[in-house]
Amino acid sequence: MMKPLIIGIAGGSGSGKSTVARNVAELLTTSSVAFIDMDAYYKNFPQLTLDERRKLNWDHPDAFDYDLLCDHLEALSRRRAIDKPEYDFVTHLRRTQTIRIEPADVVVIDGILLFVDERVRELCDVKVFVDADADIRLIRRLERDTRDRGRPLDEIIDQYLSTVQPMHLEFVEPSKRYADVIVPRGGHNAIAIEMIVAKIQRRLGSAALGDEGLRTPSAQRPAPRIQT
Repeated sequence: MMKPLIIGIAGGSGSGKSTVARNVAELLTTSSVAFIDMDAYYKNFPQLTLDERRKLNWDHPDAFDYDLLCDHLEALSRRRAIDKPEYDFVTHLRRTQTIRIEPADVVVIDGILLFVDERVRELCDVKVFVDADADIRLIRRLERDTRDRGRPLDEIIDQYLSTVQPMHLEFVEPSKRYADVIVPRGGHNAIAIEMIVAKIQRRLGSAALGDEGLRTPSAQRPAPRIQT
């Protein structure tokens, strides 16, 4: 049976990576697709008060449970179902319920710090970095956190200045060098998304023909920047 293709999509908060991930998944109409969000793998700190949890640096790699994420990606790569955790951004806790993710031909995962962990990079067959200007990313984050996560404006701005921006410069931006493809202008770059889908379909076709050379060692050459 063909090994599933794992597509990693990284980028800064508000860059549009989740939009790219969803659009890629929607265009892969001839293959089954499983979608995973890295945000679900924040570590759980029920022993802390809500105020203490709010003060944690959620934009540092140490905030993520990479061990569980890698275990789940390994399981999906072997066509085994997983129970993906759910994270509550209001309480900063994992919910008691999980989401069952069935095996699929393609696994799409997105996250800001996806390429920071070497194990995750090795598990990704295609690595995409979604690029967007800092002011655009901030505006999108403000809109999302007030609308979807019920956070007050002053808390969002304080978090952005104290952790989001510094951690982006220290960890997220440098991880761009591991990408196979860099997508400019965020999640609504239709031409770039179509090119990524075409690349995935070619690799799926090669895998179906028994091509063992699926992985491309991205560290050995610069990632192409799609110009549109």
